[in-house]
This record gives sequence, structure tokens and C-alpha cells, in this order.
Amino acid sequence: MGTDTIRTFLRMRAREGCEQAFVDAWQMSAQEIGQLPGSVRQDLLVDADDPRSYLIVAEWTDRAALDAFGRSEYRDRLTARLRDLRESAERSTYRVLTTIRSDPVRHGA
Repeated sequence: MGTDTIRTFLRMRAREGCEQAFVDAWQMSAQEIGQLPGSVRQDLLVDADDPRSYLIVAEWTDRAALDAFGRSEYRDRLTARLRDLRESAERSTYRVLTTIRSDPVRHGA
């Protein structure tokens, strides 16, 4: 059971007053990361109760693709854009076991 799909979750807190710069820097990096082999999607979520807290969700085809990105100088350059704009960061990596999709007809889509 399961897939090879990998998702990383990065919790970051932007420095006060740097929220928009953080979002802009993430968008630039995510656009470039999205062009890499194995990159499936990049999502940026903001905490509904704390506008300085973000969750970055990156999906990769498999662990090998994520690891190749993680070891690259390219990663260092792209993620450097966020370093001075954040107070903290915490990363977790998960393998997708299963996905249940909703019926779009039932939800009016």
C-alpha cells in the first residue's frame, strides 16, 4: 500500500514586517523549483490566526527527486531568499500512503 510520492512540510515564521517580502521570495523560489525534475507542486499556506506563520508544502514524485534537490547548490540559492525574512523554520518529510479525493459533483464543482 502507498505510493512513492513524498511531501515536505516546512513551518516558517516570518520576521515582523517581512510578511509580503517572504511571500514574494517564496513565489520566486517556488516557480523555479517547480521546473525541476520530480517536483509536482509547491503550496504556501498562511495560518488563519497568525499572519506571520506559514506552512510550505512541497510534493515530489519520489524520495530520490527530493534528495537530489536537497543536495544541490540550486537548493541553497533558492532557499537563501527566505533565510533573512524568517525567524524560525522546522521541516518534516512524509511519504504519501493514500489519497481520498472528494466527488466534485457532490460539492458543486
